Amino acid sequence: MRKQKRVVVDAGVTQRVPYFSQWETPEMTLAVVAEGAQTALLRDPLWASSGARNVEEYAHWAANLCGMACLKMVLAARTGKTVPIMDLAMGCRDYGGYVEEPDGKIKGLIYAPFVPFVRDRFDLNARVVTGISVADIADILTQSEFFIASVHHSIRWPETEPPAKGGHLVLVTAVSGNRIRFHNPSGHIAETRENAEMPLQTFERFFAGRGIAIDR
Repeated sequence: MRKQKRVVVDAGVTQRVPYFSQWETPEMTLAVVAEGAQTALLRDPLWASSGARNVEEYAHWAANLCGMACLKMVLAARTGKTVPIMDLAMGCRDYGGYVEEPDGKIKGLIYAPFVPFVRDRFDLNARVVTGISVADIADILTQSEFFIASVHHSIRWPETEPPAKGGHLVLVTAVSGNRIRFHNPSGHIAETRENAEMPLQTFERFFAGRGIAIDR
């Protein structure tokens, strides 16, 4: 398990939230951006830790596993155990949370099937939240332990203007005043991966107004 950080949520609950990337080697993000996951991740020396049957399967799935990385972090925080990311993905697929299309493309994470998957497999009480603003996340965290937020993947470069909102998932762990803190499964450097922080108004530019709350 990677080094854990202490995070204090507004509701007053102290948590330890481990960080995990959606690739087994977190430092490979820039290679993935430049070459695509299915090419770059064939060189990931730690691919076997994913639980994939081979490196090709790992590289094929990894770009879609930001949601499973968030779940992996939640489970590690709750139980102290690390579940291989492909084990999570295949379980979620069985519930319809991922769909493999005839052309090989993977559709997902699909939110609605994720809820019964984590309830049945891990006894987590999750709920889909839509139509909210970034200011509403603080209220969500008063009753939920985590919020998996839909943002644009370019949030790793907060100074940029995203071309769209959503399409990538990050694990929000705290809102304090006007700042939000989160783990980004595809951050490109340490500061944008683990306990990344930014003003709420910056996060708003990337945030699609939806996500998954995981209650206490």
